Amino acid sequence: MEKPTILLITADELQKKALSCYGNTIIQTPNLDRLAGTGVRYDRAYCASPWCLPSRCSILTGLFPSHSGAYSNFRKCELSGRFPNLFSVFRENGYRTALSGKCHFAPVPYGQTKPDKTLPYKNFRDYYLSLGLDDLFLQDGKEVSAWFYDDYAAELDKAGLLPAYRAARWARDTGKVYPFPLEDRWYPDIWTANQMTTYIKEYAHPKPALLWMSFSGPHYPFDAPASYYARVDEAALAAHLIRRREGELDDPSRIHHKSYHGGGNIDGCGPAPGRACKNYDEDYWARLRRSYYANVALIDDMVGQVIAAAEERWGDNLLIIFTADHGEMLGSHGLWGKHNCMYEEVWNVPLLVRYPGKGAAETCGELVQLTDLFATCMGAAGIAGIPTDGCDLGKLAAAGGHPYVFAEGEGYLAVSDGRYKYAHIRKPGEHFDELLDLEKDPGEYENVIGREENQPALVDLERQAVTHFMRETLP
Repeated sequence: MEKPTILLITADELQKKALSCYGNTIIQTPNLDRLAGTGVRYDRAYCASPWCLPSRCSILTGLFPSHSGAYSNFRKCELSGRFPNLFSVFRENGYRTALSGKCHFAPVPYGQTKPDKTLPYKNFRDYYLSLGLDDLFLQDGKEVSAWFYDDYAAELDKAGLLPAYRAARWARDTGKVYPFPLEDRWYPDIWTANQMTTYIKEYAHPKPALLWMSFSGPHYPFDAPASYYARVDEAALAAHLIRRREGELDDPSRIHHKSYHGGGNIDGCGPAPGRACKNYDEDYWARLRRSYYANVALIDDMVGQVIAAAEERWGDNLLIIFTADHGEMLGSHGLWGKHNCMYEEVWNVPLLVRYPGKGAAETCGELVQLTDLFATCMGAAGIAGIPTDGCDLGKLAAAGGHPYVFAEGEGYLAVSDGRYKYAHIRKPGEHFDELLDLEKDPGEYENVIGREENQPALVDLERQAVTHFMRETLP
């Protein structure tokens, strides 16, 4: 039997409920709806980390951050080449590998402070290729392309547009919400999809392909082209109130007290206006959310374009996976961003899988993780013998899913059994512990860690967290 081509599509910072196949009415995402209609929609899929780099590396290797060492967006946490990964394993097994868009498998030097320069990026490109990529079309993040000379920045430069792109990014650095300043065709997510579409249409190799299309959006800055604002249902946007409860973050013991009131935030950069989310007025939230949803609608268009090209080239012999590295608060609890945030908006991500040959729409309510994607791809390609922390999704769902899901990173951990969620976060001089009951409190407003009736659940989740971190390290 001919091995299937594998098309992995990821968005960056995409909240699950932003898609119409998960119930959203503010925009429609017909192409992702069609994917869900011919595959499996996973309702309780969880990322291994709410940070970009650790989550992406967990998708790439099937390993949790504590196994791979890629536990932070910062410091020296790039993924080691000694770990088998999607690119290296599939290339060794007769596949040609390609990625278009964002990699972020190594910490980007965020300290770029030269607004009139775009610095060299060749060492990052060479590193990404060394992981087993045959072909790479690199757009390593909306802001990264203003700071560093990736493939997208090089094309902007050739067209004489890089100074304008760079100037807009720096001028808006404290604003985060503005319309894209160039023609739509230069928007990073459109560029990413166009590179992959062309690659597929011109693909002449006899080998099957492993393709990763990795969008930079809808990650901030919230900069969708103004032409896509019309895709947002303004009445639905106004009616869909931001989910928060008055006074819920007034307690200094709550993890995100400082994010809301000032003096800290959940995204590692200064949000606007000011550093306190409580200062955001309704007009600012509306503009932020409108641009975010417009970017999601754009991504849906691009997903449709690339899937159509892949189906024309390979027919139904395709494994198609769509997911996100993590979600986005998008105003829930009065917050935006994702770092150190274990609310469902961030941890529970969209996951759609269409197996070769297509099929009827299915939904899966079992607990699964993005660490399962590597094993799932290997299962479809008939590859065995590679140790991972995950399981083939098809076999896993039939077995009832994972009993617990985990998230890890620099200074934080979380574990959930599907009903209770325990989160521990350490910061210099302080730490926070929360226990949330998703059955009685689906809005996640109350920390019930001190209640007597919840102690058995707390003890169990703490024990699971310790066992998780004490497990044997993979070779």
